[in-house]
Amino acid sequence: MALIQATIYAHTLYRTVPIRVILPADKRRPDGTFMSGGPYKTLYLLHGLLGSSNDWINGTRILRWAEAKGLAVVMPSGDNSWYIDHAGTRNRYGEFIGRELVEVTRRMFPLSHRREDTFIGGLSMGGYGALLAGLKYHETFSRIIPYSAAVAMFERGPRSEATSDGYMESLFGDLSAAARTENNPRVLIAKLAALKKERPETALPTIRLSCGKDDGLVGVNRVYRDLLTENGFDVTYEETPGGHDWDFWDEQIRRTIDWLPLEEKAEGLSSGNVDTGKADAE
Repeated sequence: MALIQATIYAHTLYRTVPIRVILPADKRRPDGTFMSGGPYKTLYLLHGLLGSSNDWINGTRILRWAEAKGLAVVMPSGDNSWYIDHAGTRNRYGEFIGRELVEVTRRMFPLSHRREDTFIGGLSMGGYGALLAGLKYHETFSRIIPYSAAVAMFERGPRSEATSDGYMESLFGDLSAAARTENNPRVLIAKLAALKKERPETALPTIRLSCGKDDGLVGVNRVYRDLLTENGFDVTYEETPGGHDWDFWDEQIRRTIDWLPLEEKAEGLSSGNVDTGKADAE
């Protein structure tokens, strides 16, 4: 399993940005032969507020889970952008995540180009960003996995410092007006549901939502579970003990990789899988 740190030029952001990539391209059998050469199924994984492209590596055992199933994982840096296109600036984070990042990484690495092999997820702010990108670019992503999604800015109910009106307005502009745009997941859900009715052949993304029972965002995640289900989406919802923290997200990323349509577990030669022979019988 290769862990790659790269810097790429993003035209949508008009600058270079860091990404981390987990790539199973060096996975070998004990005899030294390669186990696979791709193309690899790929999960684009977004960090939360105050985070970076290193967060999922540092906070979870994503390397272990991805290696076991031969999954490529791409982790970009989204700053504190909420993964939206910021009007009047060169910071088109929504387009960067949903289109350009996929195009660039597919050119750089042996990733599958098939929709059914391409997934997007994220935690908190990244869960919101994954939902936006996955719905808007539904022809690219077949599965959306928001963890503890921070989707409360257009909803009634408890608000945190991170979703206060003042802070949100500095990013989204007037919230009443923004609620009627595609920055509101409700708008994208309604548009995609209408498209499905007009064109029954339209493939809706499959969605896996999860949130900790002790998380302040659990209420709004339940609202979105019901909203997505009512609009015809195939939704898996999991609510387990836990808060808005890495213990919860580490367990959920393991459950996600078991849920994704991946290959059966195949251990390759690595520092964690060395044949030491059989133990002596007592």
